[in-house]
Amino acid sequence: MPEPLHLIKLSVGTEGVEDLAAWQASARAKGPDGLPRHVTRMWPKREAEILDGGSIYWVIKGVLQCRQRILRLDEVTGSDGIRRCAIVLDPDLIRTTQALKKPFQGWRYLPAKDAPADLPKGRAHEDALPNSLSAALADLGLL
Repeated sequence: MPEPLHLIKLSVGTEGVEDLAAWQASARAKGPDGLPRHVTRMWPKREAEILDGGSIYWVIKGVLQCRQRILRLDEVTGSDGIRRCAIVLDPDLIRTTQALKKPFQGWRYLPAKDAPADLPKGRAHEDALPNSLSAALADLGLL
């Protein structure tokens, strides 16, 4: 059985997972169906693989910290007349093990084999490690 393909994206301006959740709960972040969505210029060419169980993994302050299941991709047209892709998300933010990520533009594909594991339920509300500690652990190969 093929593994799902995921996306990875920087959450620019977000301070933590709770901040991302608060933004997505706002009316500005929701589509007409009330679900959070992220609108992007590029449409994923590998749509079928993403929609077969894929998630978007969020990088917050340089650390991959959580994911959300991707429910569907909707076509939206901006006020400028340009066609865009709305990545419609499950509102549930799932904390993951942390991984340092360097800045990048847009979104990237993330193969399932490279995706971090979900945190066990009892650890789901842990705070992120400070960036300096995450960097030190990554240098040692422990993160």
